[in-house]
Amino acid sequence: MSGTLLVLLGVWGALIPFVGPYFDYAYTPDNAWDYTTGRLLLQVLPGVGAVLGGLLVLGSANRAAAMFGCWLAALSGAWFVLGVPLSAIWGSPTVGEPIGSTTRQFVEYVGFFGGLGVAIVFLAAFALGRFAVVGVREAERAAQAVTPEVTQEERVTTAPAAAPEREGETGSHRFSWRRSRHASTR
Repeated sequence: MSGTLLVLLGVWGALIPFVGPYFDYAYTPDNAWDYTTGRLLLQVLPGVGAVLGGLLVLGSANRAAAMFGCWLAALSGAWFVLGVPLSAIWGSPTVGEPIGSTTRQFVEYVGFFGGLGVAIVFLAAFALGRFAVVGVREAERAAQAVTPEVTQEERVTTAPAAAPEREGETGSHRFSWRRSRHASTR
């Protein structure tokens, strides 16, 4: 589920600057399909990174590759959040200004950058946590792959001999000694 959501959010992040102006949901320049270097660096590339990370999470049979996908998606989400403020500091190309009233500018920032990036980082971290833990099923599969099948006849012939008891001790004697010791401490 996380992989699918990462792909969808990545597609949203990469395409919303180009289709958002159709719905008056845009940053300047508010023309549909208007390509700028700022859009490429701050929206398209992190969107593509989130999509690739989500696809790795979805389709990888290898835990290491899936974890790489999680990290790629998390870094892409972090770039959605941090890219705009850092581009203003460095003087590199920006995406422009949000259009609309104050409330709408807030919604545009959340949908284009801040909220989108936080959601991507959250989903990537969630998936990364899942891949970082070895589940019970995976451990059982690994144990079955390592341990050869043993037939009933082999179990009987290779069963270890019972350990000899120490002189003067029987199983019931040890049990009664422990029982009496615990009873006296109460």
